Amino acid sequence: MSASAVSKGPHPLLVKYLAQLGAHPLRTKAITTGTLCFLQEVLGSNLAGTPTKVSKDSSPAVRALASFHVDAKAVKMALYGFLVSAPLSHFLIGLLQKAFAGQTSTRAKVAQILASNLLISPIQTTSFLASMAVINGAKSLDEVVKTVKAGFFSVIRISWVVSPLSMTIAQKFVPVDLWVPFFNLIQFVLGTYFNIRVKKIRLAAARKEERDKREKEGKD
Repeated sequence: MSASAVSKGPHPLLVKYLAQLGAHPLRTKAITTGTLCFLQEVLGSNLAGTPTKVSKDSSPAVRALASFHVDAKAVKMALYGFLVSAPLSHFLIGLLQKAFAGQTSTRAKVAQILASNLLISPIQTTSFLASMAVINGAKSLDEVVKTVKAGFFSVIRISWVVSPLSMTIAQKFVPVDLWVPFFNLIQFVLGTYFNIRVKKIRLAAARKEERDKREKEGKD
């Protein structure tokens, strides 16, 4: 049998990652999610064309990092992933897996998807929107509540489409020990998409506001 005919095993880095995930699940998930949230913010800002904001007194190193959108907001996103998103997801997904452990019937799989959509997704969506409100400058509980109310159904609708699809794929094709990296990848792609959309909407609104302000000043 030729060497090319021999199926390759998992990549050594994946093996090491899964070993860490098994030995230190929460810590590994927290580091992973924090890193992905950081990259999500940096990537989203660059792809959306968000203008950089750097004070004149900033050092050359800070200016260089800011040009790539490696800034305080990216750090806050990393902290959100490390301290909020990862622990919450670890707890909720852990409960879901325990509740359906060993159940492989079609009925159990459908029930798992429904539980994910009706129980887990709303909690994660609320947590995400509340955290984004704080990161983006909300200074009162009322501002946070308004942000959650304004964005909840638009975010949850997309989650209700993506979550059953990704869960079905995971149930059929992904081993249980690979669920964490699989769902991390899904969340990273979806989160980056949301990030870009929100930033583009904000940029358009800011430009419109600036145009309206100039037009008003011209008339005066």
